[in-house]
Amino acid sequence: MPQIILASASPRRRELLNQINVRHFVQTVEIDETPFFNELPTHYVQRLAAEKAVTCVQKFNPKIPILAADTAVVLGDKIMGKPTNENDAMTMLRLLSGRTHQVFTAIALVGRENHTALSITDVTFKNLSETELRAYWRSGEPLDKAGSYAIQGQGSLFIEHINGSFSGVMGLPLFETAQLLAREGIELLA
Repeated sequence: MPQIILASASPRRRELLNQINVRHFVQTVEIDETPFFNELPTHYVQRLAAEKAVTCVQKFNPKIPILAADTAVVLGDKIMGKPTNENDAMTMLRLLSGRTHQVFTAIALVGRENHTALSITDVTFKNLSETELRAYWRSGEPLDKAGSYAIQGQGSLFIEHINGSFSGVMGLPLFETAQLLAREGIELLA
């Protein structure tokens, strides 16, 4: 029997929950993910995670807690979403090249009470050559990835250093997730 509902289509989030033995059922919801004008990245990811969870509750009225998350790659104050095409992906990766950016992941858990958490991780990229950029695009990995890269895939070759949560960069910070689940009485190592 599932312990929670995951309001996400992300295979990475499912893998991470499986890694910590959280039994879950996936129920996806669609929301508008357009940032508000001048919206801060912290507010943006927290708002989207909460909207996904609440939308799932309203749509399905489940009897078990709902977990939702949202991740954004941020350089300065610019939120980098998923690329729309090759040019968009190359632009993002060139901006990240040789620089440190942040990955914000917010999680929302709706059960007996509503709980939220935020993970912020600094990620430093090496300087990327045009050859590396083109080869990475051809791999297909930048598609459907915030900031046009996947830390758990070939994109890891670009990362010199991270300061924070590896799983948060993947899309679900496990430390924070475990804390929220414990508040709902779901103990992972019991």
